[in-house]
Amino acid sequence: MKKNIQIPLNEAEKACLRKKKIRQAEIAHFTVEELIFLLEINKQRAKEIHALCAFQQLPSIGIRFAEDLVFMNIYCLEELRAKNPIELLHAYECKKGAWYDPCLEDQFRLIVYFANGGAEVKQWWDFTAERKAYRLKNGYPADRPKTAAHLM
Repeated sequence: MKKNIQIPLNEAEKACLRKKKIRQAEIAHFTVEELIFLLEINKQRAKEIHALCAFQQLPSIGIRFAEDLVFMNIYCLEELRAKNPIELLHAYECKKGAWYDPCLEDQFRLIVYFANGGAEVKQWWDFTAERKAYRLKNGYPADRPKTAAHLM
């Protein structure tokens, strides 16, 4: 099954694609360096677009979580290999200033699983039991933000 990749492009970037007769769906096949040239953008923007495409290639990773990873200055799976998903969630919540739905932790667990060579196709909910067991035993950090994200 082919996954529908969402790419948030601005009008200038879309115009560059049209001018060069490239469909948005083809963006995932280009390198960062190629995107700089094709979209007439800077390296940082090209890294963001490339990361958004790459992350969405994985099962159960959509545009919102891909954007969350870019928000955390994570642009490729290799950067996640040595990361702890629990620490990633905590850093994310602190940076956002609010706590998020526990399923977000499951997504961090999933992406770290794939980054470390997880070969079995899994979805974020495959990590729910693991998260629940961990949180039952360890709880959340004392400095976790007190405000729920949906109340902001």
